[in-house]
Amino acid sequence: MSEPTDHYFSAEPTAPDERRPVTVRLAGRDHVLTTARGVYSPDRLDPGTAVLLDRAPDPSPTGDLLDLGCGWGPIALTLALRSPAARVWGVDVNRRALDLARANAVAVGVDTVRLVEPDDVPGDIRFATLWSNPPIHVGKAALHALLERWLPRLADDGVAHLVVQKHLGSDSLQRWLNEHDLGLACTRLASAKAFRVLEVRRR
Repeated sequence: MSEPTDHYFSAEPTAPDERRPVTVRLAGRDHVLTTARGVYSPDRLDPGTAVLLDRAPDPSPTGDLLDLGCGWGPIALTLALRSPAARVWGVDVNRRALDLARANAVAVGVDTVRLVEPDDVPGDIRFATLWSNPPIHVGKAALHALLERWLPRLADDGVAHLVVQKHLGSDSLQRWLNEHDLGLACTRLASAKAFRVLEVRRR
């Protein structure tokens, strides 16, 4: 059972930093990575992320790619494995998660990933691909503020894919993205295992 969600979006989790191995399949290969308490889904690759990795189209082969809310790194590492010529950014506020993700990048053998806090991403970068299992549990206002900050940073031909559980508001989030004045269009790309994958592009 996953650790309760009241710590994973904190900068400094209060749960003990008890590290553990977990085997996950990324880009067609099994990898033994490290997780810990106080981060999102410390015991396994969570089902939503698994759906995103399975259903999202190929990421851009070049340019800057973003994993928004990277946690211990499965999405960012997959982007790096699938697009070795691209530069991948993994962003999270949870410093323990970033530390784990950096160790996991070494374990997987990728050196094109920058795992940083949000303010450490240069403001002029535009993203060719953005993948995210966004932190729904932070609340609607905080979630909307997060998406308002990052989705407008898509490149002109960039595309974002977000995975959201149906009963946690995927349809209402899709409506909000289409109705809110961000210059973006959101469509439903896929549905699987109680999750929806939303695709976001510039209008």
